This record gives sequence, C-alpha cells and structure tokens, in this order.
Amino acid sequence: MLFRVERHRWLALGEDALPDGEQWLSPGEAEVLGRLRYTKRRNEYLLRRLVTKHAVASVTGRSVDPAELAGIEVRNAPSGAPYVCVDGDPVGFGVSISDRAGWAVCMTCPTESPAVGCDLELVEPRTPGFVADFLTPAEQRWVASHPDRDVAANLLWSAKESALKVLQTGLRRDTRSVEVTVGEPRGDGWGALTVRAVEGPLFPGWWRRDGRFVLTTAARVAHEPPAPLGDPAALSGAEPRHSWLHRPLNGPTDMPPAPGGSRTTNGL
Repeated sequence: MLFRVERHRWLALGEDALPDGEQWLSPGEAEVLGRLRYTKRRNEYLLRRLVTKHAVASVTGRSVDPAELAGIEVRNAPSGAPYVCVDGDPVGFGVSISDRAGWAVCMTCPTESPAVGCDLELVEPRTPGFVADFLTPAEQRWVASHPDRDVAANLLWSAKESALKVLQTGLRRDTRSVEVTVGEPRGDGWGALTVRAVEGPLFPGWWRRDGRFVLTTAARVAHEPPAPLGDPAALSGAEPRHSWLHRPLNGPTDMPPAPGGSRTTNGL
C-alpha cells in the first residue's frame, strides 16, 4: 500500500525509548541484529529502526504496538540508503536516518519529492586538521570568523553529510566537493542552508541547534522547514550517551573490547 505524505517531518528518540525484547523487529531485522557482535553497532541498529518505525507509524496512522511495528521494515538499498516497507510493500515516500551519541532522528519527505538527507551531529571540538582536511577554503574562513568555532565546524560537516546522502554517495565522496552556505536561524529555530556540488547541482535545506546537538537536512528541491512528529524540544535537553562503553561486546565479558571506529553514513 502506498501512503501519501504532504511535507517533510522529523522525529528524534533516545536510547531510553528502546523497548525490551525484539518483538517489534521484523524477522529480517532480527536476523541482522543477531549477527552484530558489538554493542555500539547493535544499539545504533536498534535505535535507527525504532525512530524510523515510529516516524512511519505516525505519518501513516499505524499503531506503535510491537506487532504493528514489526510490520514496518527498514531496509537498505545497495548504496546504503534506507527505505521502508509496510507489510512487505514500499511505503511510497522517502526517509533519511541519522544517529549520534545515543540519539537518532528520522526525516520523512513528501511522496512526490526526490530523496531527502538528514544528519545529526554532536557539537564537539574539531581540530584545525579536521577543518583543513574536510572543509573548503570558503568554509574554513567562515569557521574562523564564527563566534563559536565548534558549532560552525559541526554544522558544516552535518550539512555536507545530509547532501551526500541525497547524492547517495555518503563519505565515499570528497567532502570538499560540496560547499555549504548557512543562513541565520528564524524564530522557529530553523535556519536555511544550501549545499552546492562542484558539478553544479544545488541542494537546499535547513539546520537547527538544539542543546548539544545540531540537526541538518538537505534535498533536491526547496521545501519548508520540517514539522515535528513528536516533541520539538526533544533534543534541546538531550544528553549524549555512550552506554556501549560499559559493555563493548555483546557476549562473554572476557572477549576483547570493540575497536574504535567511525559511524556509518547511510549504513544499517
């Protein structure tokens, strides 16, 4: 069954929202989960699916009972981009998912719109090397002139990730091949942004700062700021969580801890 969605919407959930048990997963999702050894990967996998299932349930009018959530399945295309099926059929609208530090966001886009990309980042220190290696000269100058350097650097990085999701390349593509321009926030907390690719396409989007997090979105066509599906202030007081550090490996405690690693962009 195809569902009609009229505008971009977003939902944020934290690890505390994860239910006990796996009854809310589809059989395919439960099978994938069973192959994940590291707690960090398992938590991210579960949280990304939970926020997406709740967002899809909200826009389609479906119950969030475990049995109903199990009928919503989050799959990945060969590119890594997520898509959703309800009772085995594609829903007919796009989603983008991002997670960071124990929180995840799902963005849904209108039925007639091309793909949307979203990214959630923690506002944290970024080294001069990071800025030089991943940002364009114009972006580097903007970071240097900004009153809060860490906010600026993470905002630009997040907007790049959102645009690269629309391009379905993720971080396989040079982040300096897209350049971000940022506008001031409005009264509702959203500020406009644009991301221009070196080959010409322009990706309009939005950004917001909520507490210790920054959220961005980008698309192929201009759109109104995303409307909240849940509490619009959910991220404002959210504290970053790294609960996996207490048990890095999902299994016997005498096995070696998980090595350090970066997040996936589209991934599981």
